[in-house]
Amino acid sequence: MPIDAAKALAAEPRTGEITWDHKDVQLYHLGIGAGIPATDPDELRYTLESRLHVLPSFATVAGGGKPGVTGGLSMPGIEVDLARVLHGGQSLVVHRPIPATGTATATNRIAAVYDKGKAAVLVLRTEVGDADGPLWINDAQIFIRGEGGWGGDRGPSARLDPPTGEPDRVVERHVREDQALLYRLSGDWNPLHADPEFAKVAGFERPILHGLCTYGITLKAVVDALLGGDVTRVRSCATRFAGVVYPGETLRIRMWHTPESSRVAVSAVERDDAPVLADTIVEHT
Repeated sequence: MPIDAAKALAAEPRTGEITWDHKDVQLYHLGIGAGIPATDPDELRYTLESRLHVLPSFATVAGGGKPGVTGGLSMPGIEVDLARVLHGGQSLVVHRPIPATGTATATNRIAAVYDKGKAAVLVLRTEVGDADGPLWINDAQIFIRGEGGWGGDRGPSARLDPPTGEPDRVVERHVREDQALLYRLSGDWNPLHADPEFAKVAGFERPILHGLCTYGITLKAVVDALLGGDVTRVRSCATRFAGVVYPGETLRIRMWHTPESSRVAVSAVERDDAPVLADTIVEHT
């Protein structure tokens, strides 16, 4: 079996230093569609270094996104075909606001390996802290098609009861044709998002948008629409990637708001509101 769950879970964590500066933050923000309109004061806080606020989802790419989804597949006990890999879900806990320039220590490990029958699921955990203490914890749920069925633990269900009632806000965000090409400059070089031939081998008609790009677009929409543009109010953000997005499509983002959290559902407008993100919850102050 290409996945040795016991070996993966027993492996020593990998620890290394990561650094980032305002250019990395600005590039990430542009990669998730910030800066439109370019002179809008609300957008300049994402794009202009003298006003820069860091959207918490930048944590998913800080330090060049290492180890990232593909990096986690090089951990001991893991040997899989990249064309079988899909990012299944993501959760982020933020301990305090992320500085625009930083140096930190990142510790990465396989936190869990689950057997879903037709797929295996790896939970790649990254814990990051600097001289002042913990900064964030990232959990990436990585689905590997065709690698399940060994009789292992199925793991917990990520499904939530659907939100009730009409959403409090609905916004639409257009995904540019070159959005994936721009986003991948922040560190996720998987050819699935750029190479048409690789995308066909993986079973897609053309390259797809990174799930984490949609994740960032969505969190920005919540911050802008519900939290007064205050990135420091975000405490956590978790989602399940329910479907793909093709560059050039439009995202419809529905939000149900409470004082302490917001539920979100995201769909692709041009494909009859096909689900894109589900079981999404942003906890905030």
